[in-house]
Amino acid sequence: MIDVGSFKAHLCEGVNRRAFLKAGLLAPLGLTATQASSALAAESKKVRSVVLLWLWGAPSHVDTFDPKPNAPAEFRGPFSTIPTRTPGVRFTELLPRLASRSDRFTLIRSNRNFHSGHTEAGTIALTGALDNAAGIQPNFGSIVAKGRPASSLPSFLAVGRGFPRDVVGPVKGYGGGNWGKVHDPFLVHCSDVGDVDIPTLKLLDGLTPSHLQDRRELLKELDSHQRKLDQAEIGKWDNTRDKAYALLTSPEARKALDVTREKEAVREAYGQTSFGQSCLLARRLVEACVSYVQVNWSQYVESMTPNCDFGWDTHIYNFEMLPDRHCPILDRVLSAFLDDLQQRGLLESTLVIAMGEFGRSPRITPQAARDHWPNVYFSLWAGGGVQPGRVIGESDRLGQEPLTEAITPTMVGTTILERAGFDAQARAELRVLPGGRVIHELF
Repeated sequence: MIDVGSFKAHLCEGVNRRAFLKAGLLAPLGLTATQASSALAAESKKVRSVVLLWLWGAPSHVDTFDPKPNAPAEFRGPFSTIPTRTPGVRFTELLPRLASRSDRFTLIRSNRNFHSGHTEAGTIALTGALDNAAGIQPNFGSIVAKGRPASSLPSFLAVGRGFPRDVVGPVKGYGGGNWGKVHDPFLVHCSDVGDVDIPTLKLLDGLTPSHLQDRRELLKELDSHQRKLDQAEIGKWDNTRDKAYALLTSPEARKALDVTREKEAVREAYGQTSFGQSCLLARRLVEACVSYVQVNWSQYVESMTPNCDFGWDTHIYNFEMLPDRHCPILDRVLSAFLDDLQQRGLLESTLVIAMGEFGRSPRITPQAARDHWPNVYFSLWAGGGVQPGRVIGESDRLGQEPLTEAITPTMVGTTILERAGFDAQARAELRVLPGGRVIHELF
């Protein structure tokens, strides 16, 4: 950290180079330290990292963060409610740890999506728009990464078994969209015991990172004989390959990806689940200055499809899966993640969002569960300048519609980009999220 007059600026490298240069430019103009500080206020608001905890499959808002205890039985469900640290705000009994930490985050109860299908709503939620004449818009993480050059680690990392999908196909808005696959996130997988692998570059048995350099030199020679191929396509492959090599050969990258370096007590706090260890990996990536991390709760949305990884799509067994598996995991992991970031001094420089693509039907179905519900759902926001301990927005008495202004995916994306340093001019130049507004109520 460096003191320049009355302001401080820092990045992972130590000094925020842009802030340092601005200070140098301001001094010859005769500006006082106070004036210089004011001129750099916008710069200081920029977060270092964004972490999106993607609750793929859509959690029931009524059974978690927006209970309706006074609604008829066919709406309210079987779970009782408990008080939180936020006066007058109650969660269901399934989230006791988060209830005791409600002073560390702000809850939005009036999110709204515009499609009831998983992949379509997922694309809207992750990009701010559905597939249209302009093509698939880039993921919010792809936009952030475009303005944050990668070092030993890519600027946009996705943690999970694979990119989010349902049985039909993947979410189209998981990556670069019409910007091209070169802007896709780099995918890593973290198991329930913290083993990390890189699906895009599987090593042969017995091949270690230290052996890769010679093979890389050979590839360079082979590439020199392939200039008749489409140079743009070669560039895309080279970019992906270079990222994979960097992760495997860079000591800094290997260290960041090695969850086993953590103390046993820290790993235990997150729990021995894939989502828990993935969020611990996300915290390590934040420490390593990765600009955008998306932790996918699951690859598949379905909660009971054979061989899937149990997403939040609880068309059946909603009232069994939530208390037995989903909510205890979310309650433990998200609490540990917020605690960990705060204790390490990372929360203020990291914007954390937890959300799915929509909510679930307030009226219980004949299958004793809940179906898709894009009309209203929740999102949870912490760090990155968010004023904690509040609730923004309100749903009606049955949890069917917003009573206050609907918070749209475009507003979510605009807020993320604004906090990451992409102001209205920058967004206009990139032609992303036209007409979006920042959720100023968060700050």
